Amino acid sequence: MIVVTGATGHLGKLVVEGLLEKLPADQVVAAVRSPEKADGLAARGVEVRRADYGDPDSLVSAFKGADKVLLVSGSEVGRRVEQHQAVLEAAKQAGVGHLVYTSAPKATTSSLVVAPEHKATEELIQASGLTATILRNNWYNENYADVIKQAVETGSFAGSAGDGRVASATRADYAAAAVAVLTGDGHEGKIYELTGDVAWSSADLAAEIGRATGREISYADLPADEHAKVLTEAGLPEPVVGLLVTLDANIKDGLLAETTGDLRALIGRPTTPIGVTVAEIAAA
Repeated sequence: MIVVTGATGHLGKLVVEGLLEKLPADQVVAAVRSPEKADGLAARGVEVRRADYGDPDSLVSAFKGADKVLLVSGSEVGRRVEQHQAVLEAAKQAGVGHLVYTSAPKATTSSLVVAPEHKATEELIQASGLTATILRNNWYNENYADVIKQAVETGSFAGSAGDGRVASATRADYAAAAVAVLTGDGHEGKIYELTGDVAWSSADLAAEIGRATGREISYADLPADEHAKVLTEAGLPEPVVGLLVTLDANIKDGLLAETTGDLRALIGRPTTPIGVTVAEIAAA
């Protein structure tokens, strides 16, 4: 039996769908904070169990009888380490045979702004004694949906990433990799650096948006302080502004640029180019 945490979230939902293509519904458990949001899965024969990262007892119940658990990293920045620790303790208590964790690129060595909580989690997994596989997901194409929509509307977008490149892929690509690991053999103890096949720059993104819309799209590369000012004037809260500007600095430094081939190998096909995502969003 395979338990997927965050099963109604963007990534978890896709993993459950992928598992249902390969396994009978009674072998898949959707572990969610709000079971009522998973009524559609329950109607298809998937067992839905409540699993709140802040309620350890619910986690032990959710993992009961599980051979494998996919821990989709929590979304609450600043609370993820304690939440993931609770998941690991529950997994040990429930006798889970194999834990799979969605981490960040080169989490234990990178200065990427989001890496520290993933590094701490990977260290907790290592110390737990659980048999585990780490999926270090690069950026999602969908992370740029708002930027793409804005550029479609206004003809331009701004940032401070310079010529830095992002080796992104779609959520569906990363979900397919998780499904391959959860349903395959020989992945125990492995760390996979999952990236798109092609790394692209902001100028490349502008060109793809232009191709999709049939008009000129410009990218304005700004100093970090000016980028922060633009985001603040757009109404974004200070912590979000800080995160986005720091992330662009990380991209400028090349921290998301490496392509590895691990994702393509796991899913058995090329990854989805940013241009495909751009075209879909522009058409919508």
